[in-house]
Amino acid sequence: MHILRSMLLPPAAAAVLLSSLAKAQSPANVTALPAAVLPPALPWSGASERLIAKADDPWITPAEREGFATTPHYAETRAWLERLDAASPLVSVETFGRTGEGRDLLMVRASKGRSGNPVVLVQAGIHAGEIDGKDAGLMLLRDIALRGKDTLLDHVDLVFVPIYNVDGHERMSPWNFPAHRGPLEKGYVGNARNINLNRDYAKADAPETRAMISLLRRLDPVLYIDCHVSSGFDMQYDITFTYAGWGRYAYRRATAEWLMSRFGSRMITALERAGHVPTIYPSPIDTRVPEKGIRQAPEGPRYSTGYGDFIGVPTVLVENHMLKPYRQRVLGTYVLLEAALELAAQDRERILKAKRRDRSSRPATMLARWRPAPNPIGFVKSFKGVAFETYRSPASGRLEQRWTGKPITFRMPIIGQEPVETVTLPKAWWVPREQTEVLDRLRLHGIGFQMLEAPRTLTVDRVRLRDAVVQRAQDGRLPLAASFEHETVSETLAVGAVRVPSDQPLGLLAAALLEPEAPDSFLAWGFFPEMLSPPPAAEDFVRAPLAEDLLEHDAAVRSAFEAKLAAEPAFAADGAARLAWLTERLPAPSPYHLVYPIRRER
Repeated sequence: MHILRSMLLPPAAAAVLLSSLAKAQSPANVTALPAAVLPPALPWSGASERLIAKADDPWITPAEREGFATTPHYAETRAWLERLDAASPLVSVETFGRTGEGRDLLMVRASKGRSGNPVVLVQAGIHAGEIDGKDAGLMLLRDIALRGKDTLLDHVDLVFVPIYNVDGHERMSPWNFPAHRGPLEKGYVGNARNINLNRDYAKADAPETRAMISLLRRLDPVLYIDCHVSSGFDMQYDITFTYAGWGRYAYRRATAEWLMSRFGSRMITALERAGHVPTIYPSPIDTRVPEKGIRQAPEGPRYSTGYGDFIGVPTVLVENHMLKPYRQRVLGTYVLLEAALELAAQDRERILKAKRRDRSSRPATMLARWRPAPNPIGFVKSFKGVAFETYRSPASGRLEQRWTGKPITFRMPIIGQEPVETVTLPKAWWVPREQTEVLDRLRLHGIGFQMLEAPRTLTVDRVRLRDAVVQRAQDGRLPLAASFEHETVSETLAVGAVRVPSDQPLGLLAAALLEPEAPDSFLAWGFFPEMLSPPPAAEDFVRAPLAEDLLEHDAAVRSAFEAKLAAEPAFAADGAARLAWLTERLPAPSPYHLVYPIRRER
């Protein structure tokens, strides 16, 4: 299957590589990485090459003009689009928000002004170094506006966001995304605060995310396409795409079924006719051992595809293969976008019906945690891979991969997931009025709620955290992991408390944000750091007798305590930790410490 041969890097080759790296880092050579870093490019030519404008075309795009060696900066991109806006009544450039550094977020609407036309929303550069969609979109807009492809707008409008992460885009460097075969300089993955915008849809911390969520609510598109470039391993496929959970694990079934039954086959046919090698995106289990398989898994609303699933909008993730030349990737993206517009126009009533079905459904449960299935759920019989060999790296001291450029095929397992924890949704969630950050996000997402005008006593589910641990920093947050204990209590809810019913079109999104077990909940993202503050401590000469009394009279606590002592010697030797653990389990613990502030109405 693969050439798995251990070999030392020859001294001469090592010297050349180190020399080229040194030159690449010198000020006079900052525009190029050493060519030896990337494996051989597979030869390619296809019918989509006819899409490229001639050198003397006055409407040649900046990327075409440079032979796809480079991609234009924000100012040049904006100037080109505004010139197209001035030249064609079909195109208008608008702003829909501002970035953290104050730049305008641009959207381009291509429309014949026909009332009732639904929208196809395409975005590029959410990861600003993965910018293929921008240059493909400029070419397609030109051909719609000026080159006879305006029939694409007969039954749908196109709204195109050329650069979503503008601040990251302007941090261009040849050292960003070094595994990508072009363009020469690429933007950075995070925004100005180094937030990964494709992890931010649920928590909505970034101004760019907030603007995009508002745009999604305003447009309510029939199709949402998010253009990326993959990481992973070398393979023959150049243009790949997928949906939340590959469709198999999507929460919203009607839109998922449309994507699986209609979108995939049409895109593959169009791309193959244009000379490309497409497939559903193969997300690798282990890039160092490709034959371990590719994964299918559910997705939470932190991602564009997961968010689209939760709000009932068919959403597609385009993942072009990083090692294919930029020219090839851009052309394939053009073909996919054009075919997607044609299909959305043809199927618009079918899509609208699927969206209505999804939004009228009221799931009683939601999958909260899952794990890889022990056995493959299927196989790709002839996966189009590329062989590799191994060598002993003087840098890592271990065997590293060197892709050879030799096409191979092999049987690729598909690894699915099995459920670990499923939560039953309550009638509603109650959010205290002081949780302004949560209420702000609910308003932004369009989740409905009602505010309490008089105190109300209810039997509710209260959640207490156990073994809470702050995780490593991620995208501007300190996520929290914990286990949970649920208890039924009677509480009087104060004026201004907010009731969020699960019986609403976005009830599933509300569940993903408010259920404590959900992996993308506000709690999981660390929205309630005040819960971690320890309660005012009594003196140890009081706490110790109270803990002793608890151990004497509560068999369950005593059993758990003894098990913990036996399993954790460090805990057993730490008197303060032992007292703290037992104090948390006293009958009248702090109403704030490790208590989830949101209540669940059963």
